[in-house]
Amino acid sequence: MTPTSYFTRLTKFQHMPSLPTPPPIETIRTQCAQALAEDLGPGGNDPSAALIPENKILHGEVICRETAVICGRPWFDEVMHQLDQDIDIDWRIDEGQHVDAGTVLCSLHGSARHLLSGERTALNFLQTLSATASQTHGYVEAIAGSGTQLLDTRKTLPGLRLAQKYAVRCGGGANHRIGLFDMIMLKENHLIASDSITQAVKRAKKQRPGMAIEIEVETLEELQQALDADVARILLDNMDLESLRTAVKLAAGRTPLEASGGVELETIRDIALTGVDYISTGAITKHVRAIDLSMRFYKR
Repeated sequence: MTPTSYFTRLTKFQHMPSLPTPPPIETIRTQCAQALAEDLGPGGNDPSAALIPENKILHGEVICRETAVICGRPWFDEVMHQLDQDIDIDWRIDEGQHVDAGTVLCSLHGSARHLLSGERTALNFLQTLSATASQTHGYVEAIAGSGTQLLDTRKTLPGLRLAQKYAVRCGGGANHRIGLFDMIMLKENHLIASDSITQAVKRAKKQRPGMAIEIEVETLEELQQALDADVARILLDNMDLESLRTAVKLAAGRTPLEASGGVELETIRDIALTGVDYISTGAITKHVRAIDLSMRFYKR
């Protein structure tokens, strides 16, 4: 699945695949190479690991210290294998699996030098993407049975856009647009710079025929204009619950509605029960706390 297809799938109310597809391997390789360069520098140096005899072999395990949804196996593997293709990694859990505290995620066997050099970089990817998947899972569980689908936003860590959006899918959420390039989204500042919602949409359809258009509105009056403009989706920005319920009645199923702004875990179910089709929040990608993982080594 290419990145540009996600929004098309969502506007047709199709479900995301049960096994999310990771970003292209070239993207993962580049991200891992850049992360390793941060640790090893231009010359690929690790003077601490160099103190270990070159032929020393270690066995290790990665242990999850808290309940989590695990995500990031492709990045973990790539980090280790960029350092040493002969490192053996035996995963005990599946990507996207919910685990309890104390679960052994994988075992490793290989060069002590390379395992020690890759330890932190590999864990950084795994704990960050697992945090995104776990946060998403909590929000998805909160709106279970409501018929509303959770979406992410572009509020992602720089350089990890595709990685975090993949983690969102592992956690049970779905992707909004991938970037500015794959749909037209006219928000408050775009509309201020335009004559009106009607004119902005006409211009958009003329310049990019066939491209999905979403309009952000803040009032019910703006909602009516957006409904008349015939767009793919309308975003209801920071509306209270009563206004959301009224918006759902006005739309009457003509155009999918997305609620956004001030969405928290404590409030998301009430928002979902207004009848909106989607809820988008940046909290699942930017308000994340790294999952507590540890890599333990054993002599053999």
